[in-house]
Amino acid sequence: MILFFTSEGGARMRAEITQQNLYLIIAGKVAAVAAFIAEDEHLSLVDALTKFYASSTYKRLEQESTKLWHYGPVALYQEYLAT
Repeated sequence: MILFFTSEGGARMRAEITQQNLYLIIAGKVAAVAAFIAEDEHLSLVDALTKFYASSTYKRLEQESTKLWHYGPVALYQEYLAT
């Protein structure tokens, strides 16, 4: 955890994203990308999730060092389409 001080004199914690806690933030992004895939490819959400989890984009997303987790769902979907 990283502490920083506010102008009011208090301290706040800011979580650092690591490989160990990355899964906490990518689940929502994966769901949104899968929804795009399902709609555009006329798949069920389960099939779209399976397809995204098997993609090279997901393999890079799940690695903290790539910083792909900074991307929003639209940018991730564009990455998925480009690969």
